[in-house]
Amino acid sequence: MPRKIESHFISGPAGRLEALLEEPEDAEPVEACLVCHPHPLFGGTMHNKVVYRIARGLRRAGGVVLRFNFRGVNLSQGVHDHGNGEVDDARAALDYLRGFYPSLPFTLAGFSFGSRVALRLGCSLAQRPERVIAVGFPTTLGNYEYLSSCTVPKMFVHSSNDVHGPKASLESAFRDFAEPKTLQFIDAGDHFFAGALEELENTIAALPRTLS
Repeated sequence: MPRKIESHFISGPAGRLEALLEEPEDAEPVEACLVCHPHPLFGGTMHNKVVYRIARGLRRAGGVVLRFNFRGVNLSQGVHDHGNGEVDDARAALDYLRGFYPSLPFTLAGFSFGSRVALRLGCSLAQRPERVIAVGFPTTLGNYEYLSSCTVPKMFVHSSNDVHGPKASLESAFRDFAEPKTLQFIDAGDHFFAGALEELENTIAALPRTLS
């Protein structure tokens, strides 16, 4: 069965959002996955190499994956909104994805800025995601106290050398996050998993779909 790869435009709260939908290569999808990209003001797009690896790992595990560009990025309309409107963008993208696959469980994932958006969205939904995968979660900026009461399953995957989320800082914050949760470090050169992108993809592909 050939893998479906389609370009889409989604009706978002600030205008259309550019997106890419990809199904697994050799089987029917078992879950629907939304992947959010890093900070738009620092070159983040849905084609970021870490985002691509996250998406490929999820597809290998049987997910149909929707990547999209936040407002103001490439062909997506609107203006950057410092993480607030971007949560609404992600909500619109998730609704769009689930409209195609309404019977599948769903996962939210994101890298860096995108991990913040995915967590904020996942913790706010009336219908809980199976999990939120936060890759390269930045601890140096922003408020994340809400994670101490968010009981959505949270899986953190992090570089051992991350200037935006130093290992000790994340470990300290993680202790206060509500269960269920997991934290895995990958020995990588920097925030962008230099020298360890293949290991990142393998780690994502091997993550459990549920946490007890």
